[in-house]
This record gives sequence, C-alpha cells and structure tokens, in this order.
Amino acid sequence: MSEAGSGEIWFYHLERSTLDQVLPELLDRTLQRGWRALVRVGDPGLMETLDERLWAWREDAFLAHGRADQPHSERQPILLTSDSANGNGAQALFIVDRSDMDASEPFERCFIIFDGRDEESLQHARGRWKTLKEAGANLAYWKQTEQGKWEKAA
Repeated sequence: MSEAGSGEIWFYHLERSTLDQVLPELLDRTLQRGWRALVRVGDPGLMETLDERLWAWREDAFLAHGRADQPHSERQPILLTSDSANGNGAQALFIVDRSDMDASEPFERCFIIFDGRDEESLQHARGRWKTLKEAGANLAYWKQTEQGKWEKAA
C-alpha cells in the first residue's frame, strides 16, 4: 500500500483500550478532516459488533456508516467491508483483526489497529511492520500512555 513517498501507514498498538473504544474516535477525526473511511474487517462477528457500536458510539452522537453488502454503500462516509474494493472512494483505510492489505492501495492514510494483549496479533503486526519498512513505506507507530493519550513512538 505505500511505497516510499505515497500514503502514510500508522500502527495503533492497543494496550489500555479496546478496538470498540478507539476505532470510533479515529473515525470521527477522519470525518472531521473531510475524508471518507473504509474499515476492513475479516471476522463477520466483529463486523456486526462494530456496525452496532458505531450507531451507539456516544449518547449524543453516532457515526453514519454502512456495510459494503448493503444498498447505496458508495454513499457512505464510513464503509465496513470484508473485501478489498474501495467502494466509497475512501481516503483512509482502517485494518482491523489482521485483515488483508494490498501494497498498492492508494489511500492517504492507513491505520493498522492491533491488540497488543494478543500475542498472535502482536506478532502479525510486527511482521507487517518489518515487511512495509523494507518496502520503504512511510510508517508511524502510536502507543497509549498510562493516561490513555496517544503518543507517537516511531
């Protein structure tokens, strides 16, 4: 997805928060930037959970979104999908649950979100980092401080 000089790839290492706590915040910031988002999810159960979570994100707000397998998916500001098509013309790609990623995808930014408490996810993310680094990708690594704030560590 990112040869040297193209889009950024940001790794988010979850240690203190869960995916359903972090993802809505990142999606909200993405929309505030004027971008559309594509959330690639491999597990159908997780897709269902995220779909529900985004509608009930906060008491006073929700994140408008849709699923790629539903009508009018191309109009959605946030699109949940399990395939590689960029069905809503998104500028931001979110990779969760070790979903696939194509090295040639033309996104402004890719967020790879992984659970640092799960050894398999951690090893997968390390392997992905190494492969992308060797390919000359524009990488950043973010981790949470003890106060819950995100800090760029690499």
